[in-house]
Amino acid sequence: MRGFGTVVLVIGLCASAAMAQQGADWSYDGKQGPLNWGRLDPAYRACSQGKQQSPIDIRGAHRDKSLQPIEFHYVSGAMTLLNTGHMIEVTPAKGSYIVANGVRYELQGFEFHHPSETAVNGKLPDMSVQMLHKSADGKMAIVAILLNEGNANALLAELWPHLPKTAGTSDKMTESMSPAGLLPADRGYWTYQGSLTSPPCTEGVEWYVFQQPVQLSRDQLRSFAAIYRVNSRLLQATKGRKIRATE
Repeated sequence: MRGFGTVVLVIGLCASAAMAQQGADWSYDGKQGPLNWGRLDPAYRACSQGKQQSPIDIRGAHRDKSLQPIEFHYVSGAMTLLNTGHMIEVTPAKGSYIVANGVRYELQGFEFHHPSETAVNGKLPDMSVQMLHKSADGKMAIVAILLNEGNANALLAELWPHLPKTAGTSDKMTESMSPAGLLPADRGYWTYQGSLTSPPCTEGVEWYVFQQPVQLSRDQLRSFAAIYRVNSRLLQATKGRKIRATE
């Protein structure tokens, strides 16, 4: 998900980006692109030397009957959308959390990537949403939702008019919304040990990737792509990591 600002505003905004921890400038292309992140700043060393980096290609998953359904306790409220210069990060109202395999994680925020960072059997969905959560003892969990072109998405229809088009700008919604509107009907998932997907690429993150994609319209897809044509990290080697599945 790439982590969030200052690792989610010290893990305060969202997912894969550690959303902009203080450090060297980075990008999704050129000399400051993903292939060079590990050289830009000593704090980014995990980006090139880590053993459990994300995103990955989901393939060869093994069903694990011991995995429990994720409990979602998301609340409605106003949301703030921020254009970080790398992605769109959304900070929801406080109070939302999940319980994943016995651990409670508070929702910090979520971010959008085009195309999807996670692949499934070698194919990248059109977009993805990465929802960053943090437990009381500092553990992180990312819930990834895959998006493919199809019918219009009702929650995105509310969010998209507030998309800040210029880096460094934000827009706070007055409408009350719940992040639960992004979730698929089928909550089966894949899970593996990974990392934030942007500098500093911190490892030790529990990833939960929903198996059922959700849809967004062609217009919704194009509206985001007009702001970020590509803002996704290259796929990382699994290096022997096990991918488990609920179904």
